[in-house]
Amino acid sequence: MAKKTDARARPRKRPADLREACVEEALAIVGESGLEALSLREVARRLHVSHQAPYKHFASRDHILAEVVGRAFAGFARHLDARPRSADPMEDLAQLGLAYLGFARTHPLHYRLMFGTPLPDPGRHPEMMKQARHAFAILLDGVARLHGRPVDTLSELDALFVWASMHGLAGILQSHALQTLDLQDSVLSAAIPHALLKIRFALDPDARGRQAPPGG
Repeated sequence: MAKKTDARARPRKRPADLREACVEEALAIVGESGLEALSLREVARRLHVSHQAPYKHFASRDHILAEVVGRAFAGFARHLDARPRSADPMEDLAQLGLAYLGFARTHPLHYRLMFGTPLPDPGRHPEMMKQARHAFAILLDGVARLHGRPVDTLSELDALFVWASMHGLAGILQSHALQTLDLQDSVLSAAIPHALLKIRFALDPDARGRQAPPGG
């Protein structure tokens, strides 16, 4: 009787698109073991290719990390762009906030890569920064539209304020520490619309007394 061969011992077929396979494997490594575990050698080991093979596509670990992060920002921007649109600038900004929180909830690894890990040197990875700036530009344009004038310093400051508010709320809602507070479900379910309403009041003081933004 022929001896069975362990499937794990069989050589794996070389990926048809090695560059794409390297990017996917790099993301998997970060998701499973953290950013510290990422190296081109580890990518090669997991793909069962020579340790030099990934270097044909990426000059260093930072280059493959920049590609992964850049794609995360691109996906983030597409998600923001796909939000329900509104002719009302304030309502549109509220929908943008909901889209931000939705991405953070459904794509936690990509979100953490963008906003919770040290990034490669921006000066050496312009494409990564191009994608990151595009995502911020979506928010900046929304704030400028609310102000009814071209982007200026106030628009940038208000955009940072909105981003900080959404980023903080996203972190709190995903934090295990939230479970220690014994808050009622009604408080947790109201947290997002309440935050959006407070942002509305901050950006437009005359909005007090108006209907809260829907979607919460």
